Amino acid sequence: MKFILFLFFIFLFSCSTQIVSKNHGINSLNKKYNKITLKESNKNDIIELIGPPSVISMFDKNTWFYIERKKTNQSLGSLGKKKIKENNVLLVKFDNLGILTEKKLIDKSKMNKLKFAENVTQKEFKKNNFLFNIFTSMREKMNSASKK
Repeated sequence: MKFILFLFFIFLFSCSTQIVSKNHGINSLNKKYNKITLKESNKNDIIELIGPPSVISMFDKNTWFYIERKKTNQSLGSLGKKKIKENNVLLVKFDNLGILTEKKLIDKSKMNKLKFAENVTQKEFKKNNFLFNIFTSMREKMNSASKK
């Protein structure tokens, strides 16, 4: 019994009370968003300030996206489940000369909640099909020949 209590206290005191965050992408994107100005900043200024873009649009090479995501542990009782604390996307668009024409910061509260359909597609394959019967009989004949 003392051993179990000893292990419990070691486990309890080794736990950290600090919140552990896991970052993905560019840190503090909202602060960097405020530092860029329309019709003054260019591609080089943005690369120097923020860095290379996370994604460049396939349809328009003058549209760049920067992504920031921060996940934190919820609590000890949630057994390691993480909660998304920040989820920001910065969209910047340039003209043909590389001057910033549009900037938009989309945070977690502005993102759409998508609902997915839960309908299941039914298969149209039927076992009483003519071709199914032919292939089944061929498979049975092949298997019976190999057994002998």
